[in-house]
Amino acid sequence: MGSSGSALKVCTDHQGGINWLSLSPDGQHLLTGSEDGTARLWSTADSQCHGHFQGHESYITFCHLENEVAFTCSADHTIRKWDVMTGQCLAIYRGHTSIVNRILVAKDYLFSGSYDRTARCWSVNKEKQIQEFRGHRNCVLTLAHWSSKDVLDELEEEQEKLSRDFLVTGSTDCTVKVWWVSSGRCYQTLLGHTGAVLCLTLDAPNRELFSGSTDYTIRTWNIVTGEQLKVFKEHQGSVICLELVNRYLYSGSADKTVKCWFADTGEQVQTYKTHKHSVSTLKYHAGILFTGSGDACARAFNSKTGVLQRIFQGHKFIINCIQIHNELLYTASHDGTLRIWDVQRICKRNKCRLKKERSIQGKSSQKGSLSRLFNNRVGCTVQQENGELEPVELM
Repeated sequence: MGSSGSALKVCTDHQGGINWLSLSPDGQHLLTGSEDGTARLWSTADSQCHGHFQGHESYITFCHLENEVAFTCSADHTIRKWDVMTGQCLAIYRGHTSIVNRILVAKDYLFSGSYDRTARCWSVNKEKQIQEFRGHRNCVLTLAHWSSKDVLDELEEEQEKLSRDFLVTGSTDCTVKVWWVSSGRCYQTLLGHTGAVLCLTLDAPNRELFSGSTDYTIRTWNIVTGEQLKVFKEHQGSVICLELVNRYLYSGSADKTVKCWFADTGEQVQTYKTHKHSVSTLKYHAGILFTGSGDACARAFNSKTGVLQRIFQGHKFIINCIQIHNELLYTASHDGTLRIWDVQRICKRNKCRLKKERSIQGKSSQKGSLSRLFNNRVGCTVQQENGELEPVELM
């Protein structure tokens, strides 16, 4: 129990910690970026390494995978573009003067954020830098992108004939900035955080941006006006990662918990505990919340009740990133391994539970029944309907 044999496969090809894991849009490949300065391409069909991308002169901080090309950024101050089929380096993007820690691909743009206090925009198809975004007083840690077309209603869209693109940056200078991509000018500076901004997530159709910080808070902003809408204050440590699913916001923290919030009201509805260290990454999938932690374990929770359903043990150091595809869980760790776990049984069990709950909800009409369903929805119980605690499986 808890040995490396508990995973379906342990991939040990990297010679250094894995900092990021990216899944291609078609789901056929995964890309890992490592401290060993290389990236590796893995097939989701056979879990074999099908590509080894070498060329960076220092460790890879982040990577992004498309179906035909891959992008990596590095402490060597560069970004590289790779051909997925041949492994050939197609382009090197030079310009940053310090570690490039994050990249984002949107439309025909490649965005990057760096310790040199700038973000930059590049042409995906050329090595040319299109724009530089200068104004932060410290490192740029996280990026997001939105277009005016994403937030305009039909009447406004008729008036706004040209779609405008915006880049959002979060920095250790405690600010979030929104930039016009076309001009590089700052559109809004969002003030309120008192610590470094570590993570961002957007809900463009609702014109909302969520930011997580080392000040222990999450803040919600109107991305058009820059107005701060709400402050979520329940965490007791830095907010490290965020994910928004169906207007539920999940936040992972250095306080060893994940919390679930109603995005509309800021009300906390669930806390997911049992982590022994910071929650470094999280992913929602089919009613299950998967987390990765500094305690070297991944976990699966019932997202509604908060019940811990499974612990995945075997890594030696922090889990930096997770992905889920075809009912397989992929965990990438600073121990240099990529581990693959079968989560088919837990997914199937959860689907049966969701189907049963929908059936019960459809038949319920009495006030007492509705009350019990509401209490279960907001996580007031961690028991099954028969009153028994759900067993936790160790992998």
